[in-house]
Amino acid sequence: MRLITWNVNSLKARWPRVPEVLEAHAPDVVCLQETKLAADAFPHAALAEVGYSAVEASEGRWNGVALLVRDGLEVTDVVRDLPGGPVPEEARWIEATVDGVRVASVYVPNGREVVSEWYPRKLDFLAAMRDRLAVLCADGPTVVAGDFNVAPEDRDVWDMAAFPEGSTHVTAPERAGLAAIVALGMVDAQRAVLPDGEAFTWWDYRGGAFHRGHGLRIDLAYVAGLGVTSVTVDRTARRNNEAGDKPSDHAPLVVDLAR
Repeated sequence: MRLITWNVNSLKARWPRVPEVLEAHAPDVVCLQETKLAADAFPHAALAEVGYSAVEASEGRWNGVALLVRDGLEVTDVVRDLPGGPVPEEARWIEATVDGVRVASVYVPNGREVVSEWYPRKLDFLAAMRDRLAVLCADGPTVVAGDFNVAPEDRDVWDMAAFPEGSTHVTAPERAGLAAIVALGMVDAQRAVLPDGEAFTWWDYRGGAFHRGHGLRIDLAYVAGLGVTSVTVDRTARRNNEAGDKPSDHAPLVVDLAR
């Protein structure tokens, strides 16, 4: 199974790039985040034209997650909310069984600042994820992929000095939330095949961050009951293309899995 996870930062704005990514990688399933569409505006017809169907959880202007699935693969048992999650109204989780593998697309809350009301909700969301994944992993092969808004280690940050005390994405409690997921027996797919070195997936739009290498590794895929054969970051999709449309600030993470 080839899986892509990609925070598109508005599916409407990024639509011209979606067929490009599908054609370039021919994934079986794509986990999208920040679709930012109402359910009735989701481009099902356009996806069908390029050989994909979708199941989505949509809020409207903000958030939104989806699974795009290649034609011919069975999709069953769709769940459009994280059981026990603290923000059920925000469309941050969708899961389904795709060709016998339980796949979840997730958009973890940002958390904003440690002193904000949003930070404990982020920790509660990570805890609810852990509880749900414990159930799913016990049932069979499972993948959860998406924008976690947490850099697992210091090496997943271009410069820790850029994150002063009180900043989110790098705090010990957030990282403990990821560690609890790993403790279930889940594997960080990217580090399984790229144990060393920079593997960023996000770069700020400002200050030439992409070209300066000022990035974060916050788009992650955790896997249980499957082997990981390769992982790549599609940096091409993060660059300006010939059409001149603006890319997402996240690059697609492409993961090849083996049963």
